[in-house]
Amino acid sequence: MIVEIWQSFRRLPLWVQIWVAAILVPVNLAALLFLSAPNGMLVAALAVGGMAPNLIIMMRDHGFSRAMALPHLLIWTPLVILLISLLTGGAELPDTYRQFLFLLLVVNLVSLAFDCVDAMRWWKGDRGAA
Repeated sequence: MIVEIWQSFRRLPLWVQIWVAAILVPVNLAALLFLSAPNGMLVAALAVGGMAPNLIIMMRDHGFSRAMALPHLLIWTPLVILLISLLTGGAELPDTYRQFLFLLLVVNLVSLAFDCVDAMRWWKGDRGAA
């Protein structure tokens, strides 16, 4: 099964592979570095929580499928709202944490844009693995 998931990942367009492996996953996992920051545990729970269900989806579908957009939409939409609230709420946030929150916001907004397209295609029946 791991080989099938890896082969599916490698069938994705190169830019998607780079996006996922070098940007999307590392930035969301980096939330774990800020657990002690204001709302850090909640930010990390939502950031990682948006990815965790995809492990089950990858195992079920034997690879990467458009269904992986659904947990992102359900969990990262509230995360984006929280991030906007934290960044605009006027609370004292350490500079490094504020910069990270902004990066996380941008990355997840871009991801959600892709996820909307993938979710619609999944809804319309495009349910195979890459």
